[in-house]
Amino acid sequence: MPWDFWLIFLLLGFLIPWRGYARMRHLMALPEVTSRERIKMYLVTIFFQWLLTALVAWRTFARGLTLRELGMAHGASVSLFIVTVLGTAVIGAAHWANVQRMARSDHPNIERLRALGSRLFPRTNSELALFVVLSITAGICEEFLFRGFVMGALFRVGLDTWLVVVFSSAMFGLAHLYQGKGGSFGTGILGALFASVRIVYHSLLPAMVWHAVLDIVAGVAGARFLLRAPAPRSEPVLNEIHR
Repeated sequence: MPWDFWLIFLLLGFLIPWRGYARMRHLMALPEVTSRERIKMYLVTIFFQWLLTALVAWRTFARGLTLRELGMAHGASVSLFIVTVLGTAVIGAAHWANVQRMARSDHPNIERLRALGSRLFPRTNSELALFVVLSITAGICEEFLFRGFVMGALFRVGLDTWLVVVFSSAMFGLAHLYQGKGGSFGTGILGALFASVRIVYHSLLPAMVWHAVLDIVAGVAGARFLLRAPAPRSEPVLNEIHR
């Protein structure tokens, strides 16, 4: 594997998880996060993800990986459209119901989840708009990085399919270590599902759409069902969007 690929793997497998974990510890130590701070956090994350994706894409194409190897060469087809739409409906509805279920739970970890959500989830219309952009960014960029580049590079060196799925999914889970061990593990399981669909359909499209929808649902449903503190009065609160 080329030296620059090793550096990218080091970045995705160690530096990104460490950065996210350290950043979340800092946020959790704050008594509260203001609307301006959340918007800044969304903007910085959007910029960072697109910058990282551009750099990885540059080295990827410079090393000769093809669009097909990256899961980006599959043309439009009825089956791809159907699996994308149906998967979006099922995953979105299931995640919405799961957030509602968690909000009714009295498990001790729910309070930590509420505290995390109070710092991350959008509270106002302007925050929601940026959060949607952030979610779409994550769907595109993270799927390119973990299901496109990582899987393409591992296939290029001759790893068995199951090992490619395991390694890429483990790295994806580690990148979300800031969500805690349970969140990281669950994200890794989702990564395995996304990786399997990418292999079957030779396309990143379903995973990109599903990923974005999962993040949007997490933000909207989390703000509606998990947060107890009232939103700021300076702008309409998120609940008003659904009236």
